[in-house]
Amino acid sequence: MGARSSHSRGPGLNETDGHLLEYFRNTFGAGDGGTNAPLGNEQGLVATGGIISDYTSGTDVYRAHIFTSSGALNVTAFGDFGSNIDYLVVAGGGGGGRRGGGGGAGGLRATTDQTGGGGSLESTVPVAVAPYAVVIGAGGDGSVSISSKGANGVDSSLAYNGGTITSTGGGGAGSDGSTAGSPGGSGGGGSNNGTKGSGTTGQGSGGSPATGDANGGGGGAGATANPGMPGGAGVQVAIAGPTAFTGVGALNPGPGEYQWFAGGGGGGHGNNGTSGTGGVGGGGDGVTNPPDGPGKPGASGTGGGGGGGGSDPENPGGQGGSGIVIVRYQIGTIATAKATGGAISYYGGKTIHAFIGSGTFATTSDWSAGNVEYVVVAGGGSGGGQVGGGGGAGGYITGTTPIGAHPVSTTIQIGGGGSHINNQNLQGVTGTPSYFGSPLTANGGGGGGTNQTAGSAGGSGGGGANRNGGSPDMPGGAATNYPGPTQQGYPGGIGNNGGAPSYGAGGGGGGAGSVGTNAGSGNSNVAGVGGAGLEVPTTFRNPTSTLQPGPGSSTFYLAGGGGGFSRGTGGAATNGGGAGASSPSGFAVDGNTSSGGGGGGGGSDGGGGSGSGGSGIVLVAYPT
Repeated sequence: MGARSSHSRGPGLNETDGHLLEYFRNTFGAGDGGTNAPLGNEQGLVATGGIISDYTSGTDVYRAHIFTSSGALNVTAFGDFGSNIDYLVVAGGGGGGRRGGGGGAGGLRATTDQTGGGGSLESTVPVAVAPYAVVIGAGGDGSVSISSKGANGVDSSLAYNGGTITSTGGGGAGSDGSTAGSPGGSGGGGSNNGTKGSGTTGQGSGGSPATGDANGGGGGAGATANPGMPGGAGVQVAIAGPTAFTGVGALNPGPGEYQWFAGGGGGGHGNNGTSGTGGVGGGGDGVTNPPDGPGKPGASGTGGGGGGGGSDPENPGGQGGSGIVIVRYQIGTIATAKATGGAISYYGGKTIHAFIGSGTFATTSDWSAGNVEYVVVAGGGSGGGQVGGGGGAGGYITGTTPIGAHPVSTTIQIGGGGSHINNQNLQGVTGTPSYFGSPLTANGGGGGGTNQTAGSAGGSGGGGANRNGGSPDMPGGAATNYPGPTQQGYPGGIGNNGGAPSYGAGGGGGGAGSVGTNAGSGNSNVAGVGGAGLEVPTTFRNPTSTLQPGPGSSTFYLAGGGGGFSRGTGGAATNGGGAGASSPSGFAVDGNTSSGGGGGGGGSDGGGGSGSGGSGIVLVAYPT
């Protein structure tokens, strides 16, 4: 592991410097966003990919690219600040155990700020004019059986000129009958007197062993789980901007700052009725008995471990949180914004705030009262568990709203996606709402139907599901305010009974732009396709940023529906939604993080469960 980056963030963040317009004109060309002209005689790297956050540290201006789903950092030109980049690479967290321990956090590797995984900081890495693959690891599934462990999280990686930075997925936790936690980036907690899983040097820490009824917590990137049930703490890596405002990563309520990552999951209860809290950095809480229940999932985009689950079969361990990759480099000097909150970028004469985690949009002293543009997308619904319909996309709303004279603070909530379903008889879970101040609320996407049930209503409706011939086709769920001028999405598609027990397929979840398609009629295994999302208004189409792919070359779509299950080929998904499972034992795809996409419909007996919904996003823009 190498030395601290020379571009580490300084102690004082300048929020009120008065030279933003000069910076914008020099950087983007007379306020029209058409060029990347240098600031004075300076110019930074030119690259595209991810969600953009531009911010100042002292007199330096940095650009961060935030990836919550896989993609590419495409470097197209060099500048005057060298060819090396800072990075944060966090893998997916491990799943919690059933009546067991907490999942280990995903491995964390970083160059900048505070401390890296396992207390280590690494050297910056070089890039050339080329595209570089970014892979975001998914969180491991929680255990549904006391005889199996939680699944390990999936590795995340960032390619660079000469190699690849890879962080190791978090270790799954032990369950009551499969006692040892698994090794990983950080190790999973043990259960029923079982041993802990070990962490990977320089990426994380070990979990905690179980002691009697006290199931062990999962390890975190910053600390080994203490003996007992709490998850180990993660670390703060302040690479994406002001830690109090970005909404990136998890919030540490103690100092009130974001950008905490890779906290371990808390252990679930034993017979003593206690449980552990998740470690700061997105770790999920373990469940307490009573009242029992599933373990809490690790937070999306943090690599947090899943919490330990409960006693009953329908109470699995929590799913690990998905990982994240952030790249940073210097682009100039002196920039500011007229408000704080979210990841901030500048394009087309507008300042754009992108919230991928809950936070506050707060004006600064140089704010001028006026209208702001917004896009609010809620969390998508998960797919149904058996012959499942696709999850509906999170509700999508857009428009303008007035923000008065300073000081004004507006609360932003980012809705979570509905949890994936392992139980074949359970409907998909509806996503949670997102809002820009409570009047501007988008409703969560409806969960997909399962085993002869209709899809649930939501911002967009979940797809219907039908398993057996002779039963009526099942309708998709309704969409908020559809049809009408204030609709937030479209209904889900109809699930087909197939005409015979060996046939049948789920309808597609509705999207913000169109209805989820119906499953094929008659003796057919044709699954419904997820409804299309919507392209965001032109204000938010910064060409250096990406949201979700759409028709042609556009990457500025959000809120696509999930595809339905089929015993043939699962239904496709669009614009951030997840594809449906294929065949009884197939695996459905999750909706993409920060897209509001619906999850794919799950398989039949012995299948891999449904896809979870993607979390939402809020975009706000005003004249620079």
